[in-house]
Amino acid sequence: MRAPVAKRVMVIPIHDEIAEPALYILRRGLKEAIAQHDDVVVLDLKTPGGAIDVTFQMMEALEKFPGLTIAYVDNEAMSAGAFVSAVTSEIWFAPQGVIGAAAPVTGTGQDVDATMKQKLVSYLKARMRAISEGKGYRGQVISAMIDADAELKIDGQELKPKGELLSLTATEAMKPYGHPAQPLLGAGIAPDLDALLTRKFGPAGFTRVNLTATWSEELAVVLNRAAPVLMGLGLLGLFAAFKLGNFGLIGFGGVGLLVIVFLSHYVAGFSGHEPIILFALGLLLLALEIVFFHTAGFLGIVGVALILGSLLWSMADLWPNEPITVAWSADAFARPLLNLGLGVVIAAALGAALLRFLPSGWLWDRMVIGAAIGGSAQSASEAPGSGARLDALIGLRGVAATALRPGGQVEVAGRRYEAAVALGHVEAGAAVVVRGRSDFGLVVERAEA
Repeated sequence: MRAPVAKRVMVIPIHDEIAEPALYILRRGLKEAIAQHDDVVVLDLKTPGGAIDVTFQMMEALEKFPGLTIAYVDNEAMSAGAFVSAVTSEIWFAPQGVIGAAAPVTGTGQDVDATMKQKLVSYLKARMRAISEGKGYRGQVISAMIDADAELKIDGQELKPKGELLSLTATEAMKPYGHPAQPLLGAGIAPDLDALLTRKFGPAGFTRVNLTATWSEELAVVLNRAAPVLMGLGLLGLFAAFKLGNFGLIGFGGVGLLVIVFLSHYVAGFSGHEPIILFALGLLLLALEIVFFHTAGFLGIVGVALILGSLLWSMADLWPNEPITVAWSADAFARPLLNLGLGVVIAAALGAALLRFLPSGWLWDRMVIGAAIGGSAQSASEAPGSGARLDALIGLRGVAATALRPGGQVEVAGRRYEAAVALGHVEAGAAVVVRGRSDFGLVVERAEA
């Protein structure tokens, strides 16, 4: 007889206050679990509650996981923690676990305005009923935790009078009611997670992976809020490197800032590895344009486009195996587009302010028609006398300031000029001889030793 396949279990810690770091941990863990085809996700809950808006996002994220979800109330799942628990398939308790008291409050813990509170309570109760269908008394119990004015009676027994919020211990949550009898809220009591999983799947029936929560989630909150500024400064660094025609410290600094943006989005559970690959490809094309090839900016422009696209992709909340019509919707990219737009505006504004102070490089000048650095060649239609000055250079020796493939720049008599070779190519630093001129610069060839 074939042995049953062990269940793959992902354990995600939801500890302390429910705020953005907890959302980042949950979202990252769920996406990893989906991508790895895990069968079960267990939430290790030790939370006094938290922000209601973050709670809604966590509830929506949990509903995207296709497998079994289990809330393990290890210590407490109060207020917002009760809402998160209500979305899961099963709620288990540690022996001293407590759940309940889920009335909506402000982010600072103060009571909500009476009218707004009434609307929130009504919405939350309806939401809890909807997600609790087919889960026994869960809808009624969670509603009694939300609404102090509601009364909870089961089998004629009053479990909560009006005027107070319901909270349950592990024992109370497991007390059976009804015909046939079923626990009030819990699926079981277990001293720890291993005992829970052993009871569910057997001693050898599961493989467990723990998602590690670190200080990086706290840092990611700050970095994501500053993402437009970091992107703006990073893009400004790339622009400066592109204009100077030299990657250097400025270019690497820009790349470093953009990498920080990527890492913060990864920790936040937005970005996977794919946007980083696209970013690396764009960066490679930009570097090739600056350092090796001279395509009048074509490769650089494509590289920048790929970099911008990768940044947009990294900020979108896309889920593994989600239908493309849902994943690539306008809602998924609304906030990323706003952040990227702000970043581009910041980069453009600072770039315009600094443009006059940045020395020009050969790459930038080749992108401007007729532009030249320090007296570079003019076209035949330029100011009178320019042709005679260029004719006077014919026969003189110079040095290839950049590689000529076939175009680039040469230095003759202490000045730089646009130039091209008629055949082949010349590497940077090689000696050249001026053999003529064209409408766009000098015509040179490699000088004989």
